[in-house]
Amino acid sequence: MENVLDTLQSRGFVEQVTDVHGVRDLLDRPAVCYIGFDPTAKSLHVGSLLPIMSLVHMQQSGHRPIALVGGGTGMVGDPSGKTEMRPIMSREQIDENAEGLRAQLSRFIDFSNNRALLLNNADWLTELRYINFLRDIGKHFSVNRMLAAESYRMRLETGLSFIEFNYMLLQAYDFWHLFKYYDCRLQMGGNDQWGNILAGEDLIRRLEGETVFGLTFPLLTTSAGIKMGKTHKGAVWLDPDLTSPYYYYQYWINQDDADIPRFLALFTLLPMDEVHRLSQLKGAEINAAKEILAYEATRICHGKQEADRAREAAKSLFGEEETALADSAPQFSVTMKELEQGIPAFILFELCGLCKTRGDARRLIGQGGAYLNGERLDIFDRIVNTADLKENSLLLRAGKKRYMHVVVA
Repeated sequence: MENVLDTLQSRGFVEQVTDVHGVRDLLDRPAVCYIGFDPTAKSLHVGSLLPIMSLVHMQQSGHRPIALVGGGTGMVGDPSGKTEMRPIMSREQIDENAEGLRAQLSRFIDFSNNRALLLNNADWLTELRYINFLRDIGKHFSVNRMLAAESYRMRLETGLSFIEFNYMLLQAYDFWHLFKYYDCRLQMGGNDQWGNILAGEDLIRRLEGETVFGLTFPLLTTSAGIKMGKTHKGAVWLDPDLTSPYYYYQYWINQDDADIPRFLALFTLLPMDEVHRLSQLKGAEINAAKEILAYEATRICHGKQEADRAREAAKSLFGEEETALADSAPQFSVTMKELEQGIPAFILFELCGLCKTRGDARRLIGQGGAYLNGERLDIFDRIVNTADLKENSLLLRAGKKRYMHVVVA
């Protein structure tokens, strides 16, 4: 079987490795690895998919992943990649969010029969005695070396709180704890975690005289320079109650052509031969690759049934004849009273989110890019009312791909 390190490298997961040869030797046999996830919200978003998918590959290659929910470190806040201090959350908030993350990660990783572990570092960090921790762990950390770490150095200009300064020690302690009690010898994470990973590696060497390893992933942005998982409407969540499977599918199918080869490798489980084949498609043919990316990413996150529904809803939208949308299609509600009074088209396009401002809506209509029930709108203040209803709904379109199903509540 191919070494999973080669799999991760060929798919574009790897940014830095503490010891390439050592990691490859470790992964030649079943090993334990871990990644930490901050419970700062009740759902993870698309920006967390890269580490999640790395654990999927680890498990499929016969290794045992640990998904570590940061219930304890979440009470401190990771300064990595942040220009200001994170809001301090209550233990109740963190515990509630941790349960949400537990459910989401279970859709990607098989935790049955101890094939993978889902742990919460609150179970050991909240039990630490401060003086003992300083004496036994803190003595191994050099303040000078900590300040040289990228995560701290960036924050010195804007201000670094003492509570955040402790974060590196706590994450290093996590690595030691997982090594000590679960024989975990590989920590993985985003490239902004490099300094924290090295701190854990050094602590284990000092406390146990053992060698462990670290691997980081690239911090992804789209070809347009936008952080993964972000849109003009906000984050794209993995929780179907926050981002519906249909919207999730649309997020992927609307990616820029230049990003499709990379995203097929990272966010699907397609064989790389198939990824390379799809990556060669050009022009209008690349839409087939986008559909495969959207379907596979949605299937992995939300299951086959929801992926099928999202694909069928999209086909109904993009077919030659626009038909009534499935329940999973994007919807916006208006009251019957509002429609009886009539709503100017440009206001309706702004209200439902197809346009950011009414000025944008006027320009869209003026340029011939706005449609109502499949017919182009020519007048920006054309009144939309009950006479336009078809089966108690309206279908709006902005441009070629962005639709909204307006229903009467």
